[in-house]
Amino acid sequence: MSTALPMIISEYLSAADRGDVDAMVACFIEDAVVVDEDEEHRGHAAIRRWRETVATAYEYTVEVRGSDARDAVDGLERYDVFTHLEGNFPGGAVDLTHRFGLRDGRIARMEIVPTEATS
Repeated sequence: MSTALPMIISEYLSAADRGDVDAMVACFIEDAVVVDEDEEHRGHAAIRRWRETVATAYEYTVEVRGSDARDAVDGLERYDVFTHLEGNFPGGAVDLTHRFGLRDGRIARMEIVPTEATS
């Protein structure tokens, strides 16, 4: 299933794909939270450090495979984006779900989890 994504999520995915950290960070509210590999990164500076670390650790490609609108929770408009990554990281390939929570048209929360953990 695929749902039309809000522009801010499309902008984030595009900026992340082209490695534009400034444009990617600008998609988040100032006190946004990113959770990746069970680590929480809060605020623009921490999100920037997280992205710069991820971007330099491995080489990989990302394919968006679908998206789904979710019910709002705690005032956040929610969307899941399903991706497939291939690269030189352990295992070489993984399916991930990016769980976005939007507030006021920007990303307030994003969690990245293995797709099988989303049910």
